[in-house]
Amino acid sequence: MPKASEIKKHNAIDYNGRVMIVRDIERSVPQGRAGGSLYRMRMYDVVTGGKVDETFKAEEMLNLADLVRRPVMLSYIDGEEHVFMDEEDYTPYNINTSSIAEQVLFINEETKGLQAVLVEGSPVSIDLPSSVELVIEDTSPSIKGASASARTKPATLTTGLIVQVPEHISTGDKIKINTDEKKFMGRADS
Repeated sequence: MPKASEIKKHNAIDYNGRVMIVRDIERSVPQGRAGGSLYRMRMYDVVTGGKVDETFKAEEMLNLADLVRRPVMLSYIDGEEHVFMDEEDYTPYNINTSSIAEQVLFINEETKGLQAVLVEGSPVSIDLPSSVELVIEDTSPSIKGASASARTKPATLTTGLIVQVPEHISTGDKIKINTDEKKFMGRADS
C-alpha cells in the first residue's frame, strides 16, 4: 500500500469501493503545518466516468486497484455493444456502447493503439492513443488557394465526429486528430 505522496498520474486506486484513475495531482504545503504536505487528486471512476476531487495527507495510505490494460483492436459492433479483440491472445471483450460513447467517435476498424481497461478481468473502458487518423466523410468544398492557417470549416468524419479543419481540406482526405482536445492536427501520412 503506497502513501498518497507516492501516487503518480494515471495510477489506479481503490477509493470508497470504486476503481479510480488519477488524472491530476496538486501538492500543497499549508502555512503552519510542520511538514504536512497535502495532495489534491482529480480522479475519474473507470466504470461511470464520474469525476471526484479529493485531498489526502502525505502519509495517508491508499490501495492500488487491480487494473490491467490490454492492447486491443475493434473487431465488430453487435447491436448495443462494441466487441474488441485482444491483440495478443485474441480474447474478445464486449463493452456496452453507451459506456464508451465519447471514445467511439475516435474508433474504427483501423484505429491503432487502443487499450482495454480491465477491472478484475472485466472490460470497463477503452483508453485512446494521443492521436488517431480518420477520413472526412463530408465537408464543404475545398477552396483553391486557401492557406493552411486560414479560416476553418466543420468536417464530419466517418465515425460521426465533427471537427474544425482548414478550408483547403476536402471530403475523402485522411486527417490526424488529437483525441484529448478533439482538434485537427494535420493530414495523415498515407
